[in-house]
Amino acid sequence: MNGANAPAPSPDWALFLDVDGTLIEFGDSPADTRASGELRQLLMAVERRLGGSLALVSGRSIDTLDALFAPKRYAAAGLHGGERRGAFGESRAARDDSLDGARLELREYVDSNRGALLEDKGSALALHYRVAPHLERSARRLLKRIVAESDGRFHIQEGDNVVEIKPGLATKAGAIDAFMSEAPFAGRLPVYVGDDITDRDGFRAVEARGGISVAVGDRVSAQYRLENPAAVRAWLAPLAAAWPPA
Repeated sequence: MNGANAPAPSPDWALFLDVDGTLIEFGDSPADTRASGELRQLLMAVERRLGGSLALVSGRSIDTLDALFAPKRYAAAGLHGGERRGAFGESRAARDDSLDGARLELREYVDSNRGALLEDKGSALALHYRVAPHLERSARRLLKRIVAESDGRFHIQEGDNVVEIKPGLATKAGAIDAFMSEAPFAGRLPVYVGDDITDRDGFRAVEARGGISVAVGDRVSAQYRLENPAAVRAWLAPLAAAWPPA
């Protein structure tokens, strides 16, 4: 990892941003997360400066991202690439009924373990234990068993105090490749900013295209590093301030 700060954002970038832990600090649960008015204004200004070439790439669903940043709707990849909306497209339904058995098991686990939280994303299920870290081992053991019984349809996605079941073929890298094949992202320098192991695919995808990877915090390595979400927002601010262009 390069210890220096990331290079100054440029209006010729295609910018891919993780959300939790990257743009916004973690809360005790996903429901506690809020996008401030200042952040919403910042992202809108950055997107305009980039000619629309900004996409949110998140473990959250697209519907949740839309609610978080309302009324603005960004190009987005939700559920770690399990769903995607281009700059001019619509989001797809996310629910997968094949997970109903797992839903039942995870709800029973949450009911029996104080501090555990189930986040139902439709075609992905996330079991959070941020406020009950002693549950990490049992939570991971449960999800590994469920995935082992899925005949390869789903796999484990590990994160910061969360373990998740998601569609086996969906990745953030695949979403970025799809974005880079279409307007307004095509032909631009891809840049990915993320904070944990769920973002490694994104780092590899942009680096393979000669782009720039930026890690937030110290949980993962990339070409460059920013200290925390506040540093990310400060890093983006000069680009936002350049709108409208002189």
